[in-house]
Amino acid sequence: MMNSKVRMMYFLLLCCLAGGCLSVEVHQTPSALIQSPGDKVQLFCTHGRTDYRMMLWYLQPHGDTAMTLIGYLNFKVVKMEESYEQVFNITGDLGGTSAKNASLIFQIQGFEQSAVYYCAAIVRCVNYEAYFGQGTKLTVLEPDHDVTPPTVQVFKPSEKECKVKTLVCVASGFYPDHVSVSWEVDGVTETDSVATDNTALREGKHYSLSSRLTVQSKTWFKPSRTFTCRVSFFNGTDTIDVEDSITGETDSGGMPNDTKMKIMQNAKLTYSVLIAKSFIYGVFIMFLVWKLKGLSGKQSSRERSCGLNN
Repeated sequence: MMNSKVRMMYFLLLCCLAGGCLSVEVHQTPSALIQSPGDKVQLFCTHGRTDYRMMLWYLQPHGDTAMTLIGYLNFKVVKMEESYEQVFNITGDLGGTSAKNASLIFQIQGFEQSAVYYCAAIVRCVNYEAYFGQGTKLTVLEPDHDVTPPTVQVFKPSEKECKVKTLVCVASGFYPDHVSVSWEVDGVTETDSVATDNTALREGKHYSLSSRLTVQSKTWFKPSRTFTCRVSFFNGTDTIDVEDSITGETDSGGMPNDTKMKIMQNAKLTYSVLIAKSFIYGVFIMFLVWKLKGLSGKQSSRERSCGLNN
């Protein structure tokens, strides 16, 4: 007779053989929303697997890493978490043998509903993995806050950097924080050497965000090369692009800036020493001339004195 652990492994194996272990693509729409208090919201979720019988909805507050279950739908019933049953409603496939479609419906009550909402699909197998959609980012507009696109500026690398150069892109003055950043070098998208802030920084009524592109110095030292930072901003209706570009610079000899600074400092020190030596030498020559003139005057006086005595 099989023990409980063996029975569990056998049960999970049967689930996989039935198709439960294959990857599931969960599609969720829309990807972003900007709403006001009182607006009604409906989020959609779907997948194509007939053996997945449960669809779940979660929310993740902005700036939080934990997700909270709102409720779920299986092929027979809808079950809501007690704390959310007066706020949210889930509809979709009911009465059949699977759940491939589900909607989350609610009315905006306050700013605390600003969050990322996720849909997930799961089979009815014990301890089986859930597959998530890409999420819907919802922002509830605050009073006296207008939707404002970002201002974008690219800053050239520091002269102190040697082998690699870091370009910095700053997007500022935007609200809400529905932005994404991309970089291009001569029109070709760069991804491997890009580092962008995980979250935008709130400053009063607006947000700011920075991104960095790292390139080799030989890539930067080409005046014909163009570096572009593009910020995509969702304004509630459309996604607009705001960008800024700078061009590379001419390599001033290919010498590291620290080395050039040391050479310049040494040159200034050497020049100062030479000036000081020249000044001292000049003073010495003037002293000798003065001394010789004094000796010559004394000699003339003695000669005149001797002539008078004779």
